[in-house]
Amino acid sequence: MEGKGSSLVHLLVIVLSLVAFGFSIAAERRRSHGTLVTVEHTNRTYCVYRSDVATGYGVGSFLFLLSGQSILMGVTKCMCFGRPLAPGGDRAWAIIYFISSWMTFLVAEACTIAGAKSNAYHTQYRDMIYAQNFSCDTLRKGVFIAGAVFVVATMILNVYYYVYFTKATTQPARKSARTGSNVGMTGFA
Repeated sequence: MEGKGSSLVHLLVIVLSLVAFGFSIAAERRRSHGTLVTVEHTNRTYCVYRSDVATGYGVGSFLFLLSGQSILMGVTKCMCFGRPLAPGGDRAWAIIYFISSWMTFLVAEACTIAGAKSNAYHTQYRDMIYAQNFSCDTLRKGVFIAGAVFVVATMILNVYYYVYFTKATTQPARKSARTGSNVGMTGFA
């Protein structure tokens, strides 16, 4: 069991990430779609949108993923504070997974919050009476799906980061057995 880390941290990171994934998928399926309506006596056009629940799902995905990342970074002290990592392969993998998980986390958060913001934006009245090919602005298909893919990637990288981080912190630091100086100088005792 040495070097595996806390099962509770694993469980929290995975559950929060899966909930964020579910919210991203739900947001994609419930994106706002607009219908163009014309007011007969003024001949003005405007858009009528379905419910705006996808915005809430996008924000929920953002918050759950942020919670999972915050818990993991709080437990590992963001790899910068706390016990030093023992030199070796585990430390190298922990650093690689740390950087990769932050990159995918930032992309996932950007997709979910940008999707939520774009989904919340609705076109109001248009004064152009004779506008050709007028359509209601909607969120592009796939923004929340991209966020969901990066949520899963972040979850996987976070789990590997935590595993290698705990391996690197539980290993005893290896000291080199130097008998003398390598540059020809005598030691001061």
